[in-house]
Amino acid sequence: MTMLQIGTGLDSPTAAAELDARRFNRHTFWCGQSGSGKTYALGVVLEQLLLHTELPLLILDPNADFVRLQETRDSAATTSAEMIAGLDTRVFRSGPGRDDPLHVRYVDLSPSTKAAVLQMDPIRDAEEYNVLLHSEADAKQFDAAELVKAFRASGEPARVRLANRMENLQVLNWDLWSRGTSSVVDAIDERPRATVLDLGGFDHPAEPKVAALAVLEHLWARRQERRPVLIVIDEAHNLCSPDPSTEVERALTAQLVQIAAEGRKFGLWLFLSTQRPTKIHPNVLSQCDNLGLMRVNAPRDLAELAEVFGFAPEEAIRRAKSFRQGQALFAGGFIAEPTFVQMGERLTEEAGGDVRVPMRAI
Repeated sequence: MTMLQIGTGLDSPTAAAELDARRFNRHTFWCGQSGSGKTYALGVVLEQLLLHTELPLLILDPNADFVRLQETRDSAATTSAEMIAGLDTRVFRSGPGRDDPLHVRYVDLSPSTKAAVLQMDPIRDAEEYNVLLHSEADAKQFDAAELVKAFRASGEPARVRLANRMENLQVLNWDLWSRGTSSVVDAIDERPRATVLDLGGFDHPAEPKVAALAVLEHLWARRQERRPVLIVIDEAHNLCSPDPSTEVERALTAQLVQIAAEGRKFGLWLFLSTQRPTKIHPNVLSQCDNLGLMRVNAPRDLAELAEVFGFAPEEAIRRAKSFRQGQALFAGGFIAEPTFVQMGERLTEEAGGDVRVPMRAI
């Protein structure tokens, strides 16, 4: 089955609304303001991909909205729900004390990313950068304290400065590092049906970005293997800003721009979800061939969408102002023609639903 039923026609409720699963080999942009039902509806599409394709999903999840992707809803006791529950879905959680922690190996990062983590410039900090470039450590034996101790004991000014930098920034104390244990990239290499990375529990604001960068770097380094994966980035503005301000953010944005421009032929396909198109780097946004649009009110955002996604009529995009929760416009390669859709029901639990106002009992 190549068609994914994701709801019904908004203007013809008896007609099924379907997306062509084969066309997720293009980058997809998913947009809707807060309260539009964007994350819930995204789950509907991901469930259908799990049911009807063998395409592995890698979900970068900043709000832990998809950590219950394998748990079926009580109201969805169907064969399809049972199929999803039986799939190989792996969830890695951020923060201390987790059973399945989201860890990456510091020593696996590229030299430029290590330097970005340490806020170093190859020209301005040439000597320290050079020490970092030529420092090697066994992933199974790596010990941050011993590394810093060795640098300091050497007496070499550049090594001592690098040791001071590592200690002052405290980056080697982050919960993100595996410290000799397994890395999440080891699991991703096995290509489970879905891998969910909960990015929201780290203490340092750079940790989720470095986690994402480590994974994307790894996939890009092995791109010649041409093993397809759909890289789903929820709240993508957190990782793909048009105005990155730190070295880590610049490195992460550059990697996403590269994947957007060249990753398609290697099977690295992006699925970006966010509230506003203006929050996404234009060199990534312009590479998207599929559009899922939910309620958006801001005139600037609607104008941007109409300009970037010329395959969707401007009047159709402007109709998004009147959408109710769960209503969407789909256009691009994965649907025969621009179509207004009432999204269907989820089979699995949404972990990050809105908090309700507590009401007084009468």
